[in-house]
Amino acid sequence: MNKRIITTYGQDIWKMTIDVLEKSELGKMIPRGALIGIKPNLVVSKPSSSGATTSPVIVSALIEYLKEHGQDNIVILESSWVGDSTKRAFKICGYEDISKKYNVPLFDIKQDTYTVKTYNGMNMEVSSKVLSLDFLINVPVLKGHCQTLMTGALKNMKGCISDRDKRKFHTWGLHKPIAYLNKIIEQDFILVDGICGDLDFEEGGNPVQMNRIFCGTDPVLMDAFIAANMGYKPYDIDYIRIAEAIGIGSSDIENADIIVLDKDDSIARPSPSRKVQKLSQYVHAKDACSACYANLIHALARLDDEGSLHRFRNKQILIGQGYKGQEGSGIGIGKCTSGICKTIGGCPPSTMAILDFLKKI
Repeated sequence: MNKRIITTYGQDIWKMTIDVLEKSELGKMIPRGALIGIKPNLVVSKPSSSGATTSPVIVSALIEYLKEHGQDNIVILESSWVGDSTKRAFKICGYEDISKKYNVPLFDIKQDTYTVKTYNGMNMEVSSKVLSLDFLINVPVLKGHCQTLMTGALKNMKGCISDRDKRKFHTWGLHKPIAYLNKIIEQDFILVDGICGDLDFEEGGNPVQMNRIFCGTDPVLMDAFIAANMGYKPYDIDYIRIAEAIGIGSSDIENADIIVLDKDDSIARPSPSRKVQKLSQYVHAKDACSACYANLIHALARLDDEGSLHRFRNKQILIGQGYKGQEGSGIGIGKCTSGICKTIGGCPPSTMAILDFLKKI
């Protein structure tokens, strides 16, 4: 499945999770009786609606899927960022309830012993529990990061090391140690929470409702796809480039087999966060679907980063089903705006396609 990305859009998080898992045939990948580790992103003690942490609904659906396929030896492992309590995050983020309901233990990596592993001369203190797993399922959040631009499958493994080494990662420049860590820890399956991720920061606060879930087995490919969803090219993210160079996976999303199961027709509900509200001032939306609207917001965020968003201050960027059959001036986003004089098709058009289109206007 290395070149496959299975994605779906919508609002029924449970169904979406089961749909991509069934299509991926995850159950056939896992040996009978394997010790399975589930690694969410609970970097801070905030609910998933903040855009910072992995949805408990996704993890619950994953556990039920595993149990239905005869797998009962499951553990949820995490280590929140330095200065926060993993135990508190388990509680605030809804994982204590998951543990009780499904009889799946929660393991705080901060309380673990560590094994020193080395790659290319770089020593790292890695969770002994993580190293003992037979099958590791990574469940990162599609979101931004203040230092590395984005965080996803590769960076989520940083929660598998000691707090002491988390500090060292920053002194080492983050990108190289993140890539090197993934030569030490092998993730077997990646299930990405793209329901509600933050635009810029790993700790949340500017969430964008994106209504998507996708999965695959190549962490480099998955991160390249996450980058594209946010309006970046894969090599804009140094750790993706380094990880590919040392043989962890491929960033070639152009030649990936991307399977889309369902489109999203739910109406966008823009976040009240300050950053998203600032970007939405440039948009005239009429019944815009969440996925399409989110891709536009991410494209506008990249233009803002580049200092060129001001060019659209007096232009109308139109999006949504309310523009079907309408003709006129303006800038149209998505197939619903096909009658507008300047428009890009797609349902939804990708963030990168929108960004390239807007840059040419």
